[in-house]
Amino acid sequence: MSLHFDRRALLAALGLSVAGLANAQPAGATVRIGYQKSSTLTALLKVQGTLEKQLAPLGVQPVWHEFTSGLPLLEALNLDNLDFSADVADTVPVFAQAAGARVTFVAQEAPSPTAQAILVRADSPLKTVAELKGKKVGFAKAAGAHYLLIAALEKAGLSFKDIEPAYLTPADGRAAFERGAIDAWVVWDPFLAAARQQSGARVLADGTGLASYQRYYLASTRFAQARPDVLRTLYAELEKAGRWTKAYPKEAAALLAPVWGLDAAVIEQANSRRSYSVRPVVPEGLAEQQRIADAFFAEKLIPRRVDALAVPLFKPGA
Repeated sequence: MSLHFDRRALLAALGLSVAGLANAQPAGATVRIGYQKSSTLTALLKVQGTLEKQLAPLGVQPVWHEFTSGLPLLEALNLDNLDFSADVADTVPVFAQAAGARVTFVAQEAPSPTAQAILVRADSPLKTVAELKGKKVGFAKAAGAHYLLIAALEKAGLSFKDIEPAYLTPADGRAAFERGAIDAWVVWDPFLAAARQQSGARVLADGTGLASYQRYYLASTRFAQARPDVLRTLYAELEKAGRWTKAYPKEAAALLAPVWGLDAAVIEQANSRRSYSVRPVVPEGLAEQQRIADAFFAEKLIPRRVDALAVPLFKPGA
């Protein structure tokens, strides 16, 4: 898959425009931050106004842009319409690398394997992953859920070609799942927690022993080279937000509930499965990235082999 789309067509698909993005940026230095609903720590920083305060001494203002999932977020980063990407699943940078995107890995969240899962409805006759053969399975393309599905199918003796994929955003996936338009849905938290609590969905498999589900924060390489001071501030605040979220789960859930439109109990359950341990990205920590890249290439889902280590890594202490 290529990320080199027509710029105006991509922005239109994201509900933006070239002029709209430009007009959304206030005068002076800015850092354009992209995030999605599962970008918990970034959402907390936004709600609390933390970055506005911490970046003010640097003469920088954050400008926020929300996306439906990780792939369009990194497409915007690749097109230089963003400077910094909140956490995306480990699969998403692989697609960006395959397209030749110039991105720098800023930070990584420690594994959270149970924070994504393959779901079936409560009344579904399906009991095992092997029974997905010939079935229609919904998930977001290039999301961590995509790799989880590939890994689970392989363990069950199946390949990606044995199922009928339905590429759906989380919102569309939930609707299709509830009306029975798909047989299974592969999704991540907080959508996973919401589906389980609100509709009684059953888990066929989560990432345990299959996919670590590490999430990455990235920046355009241009921005990383120009403003390492801003990235150091972002890293420090994300790290603090991660520690606070785990130490005060109820308070974090209460802050996020009105933003996400979910019950605080659902959010607390979702957050319990995420590590939120923000750490630097080191070469030895990218081993699973290579396995993910090789799996997507083997299934002909990316156009060329990817060297997972061939990426610039930001050093927050430098």
